[in-house]
Amino acid sequence: MRKILIDATRLLRRTMSGRLPTGVDRVSLAYIAHYGHRAQAVVRWAGQSFILSGEASERIFRFLHDPTPGLRGSVWPTLGKSAVSGWRHRDIEGRFMFNTSHSGLELDAYPSMLERQKVKPLFFVHDLIPINYPEYSRPGERNRHIKRMDNALDAAVGVIANSQTTLDELTDYAKTTGKRMPPAVAARLAPGMMLSSPGPRPIRPPYFVLLGTIEPRKNHWLMLQLWRRLILRHGEKAPRLVIIGQRGWECENVVDLLERCETLRGFVTECARCSDVELVNYLQHAQALLFPSFAEGYGMPLVESLALGVPVIASDLPAFREIAGDIPEYIDPLDGKRWSDLIEEYSNSANLQRVEQLRRIEGFNAPTWAQHFSIVDEFMERLK
Repeated sequence: MRKILIDATRLLRRTMSGRLPTGVDRVSLAYIAHYGHRAQAVVRWAGQSFILSGEASERIFRFLHDPTPGLRGSVWPTLGKSAVSGWRHRDIEGRFMFNTSHSGLELDAYPSMLERQKVKPLFFVHDLIPINYPEYSRPGERNRHIKRMDNALDAAVGVIANSQTTLDELTDYAKTTGKRMPPAVAARLAPGMMLSSPGPRPIRPPYFVLLGTIEPRKNHWLMLQLWRRLILRHGEKAPRLVIIGQRGWECENVVDLLERCETLRGFVTECARCSDVELVNYLQHAQALLFPSFAEGYGMPLVESLALGVPVIASDLPAFREIAGDIPEYIDPLDGKRWSDLIEEYSNSANLQRVEQLRRIEGFNAPTWAQHFSIVDEFMERLK
């Protein structure tokens, strides 16, 4: 069985800084879990690209899945030893190399580095949102993402997309820019966390969950404004809202509401650091997951909620319909009245619309990682 390489740079940096995994990170962790037994880690550090030995890779992969203090202390010695011993480009010619996070793709020197290593790059493309919707990204991110996609299209022997929606957008981008479109495949993502049994109900009143990094694209601001109106209308009988996710960028207006709006106090709970067990428990007892994003390349929280049997109220986006068909309630992300009406209706567990969605959920077949990697393995066989 051919050995492969996995670029672990982004995941290692984030884990070492104590950041919780995002959806992108969960994909990287799934690839390490599946291929780690026959893979070596690639770590870009101080302008160099190091291929860790099998032993060092095993240690790093173990830490990434279990970042305990005991394992954390071994990371820098492991990387330092690899650097000193000169593990760079030994015996890697012709190996597939996975970059599952877009990390490093914005660097001018990235394609030439791969060419020198004589590896076969496989890039996982999560979305083209910074290009198509730059208003929802950090300043300058559009140009960086253009560079990422250009480098990916130029250097890849193959591309893996998380949805047909993302793959279609990448194909359109290649046509528009005159770039070659390498062989590509869409492989849907499974839930990024263990779907454990529910624990005790965390909040007594009916509540909803809003899951994702706090950033403009996720539309938290509209939800908080709606919640203020629900509280003024219903008082203590208003449903609660649990916001699960780390604070991102350009979200000052949302932070102001969370920290300074007295009306929301006691009705809105922010969970910036939430374990997978806590997350699953919050979801399983929720009236519904709210997913009001303006744009998404996939939508792992949608898959996770439906896999748990939890209703979803979501923006009407192509990626969501590709994943879930007609199961969720779909709303325009700017239709505040419709969002408010459905939240009120779903606050009652016996509401007919909610009960009907629960029946539809019974027919949902969640993607599995086994299915995902079956597609990826077959794709690699075609590329040999």
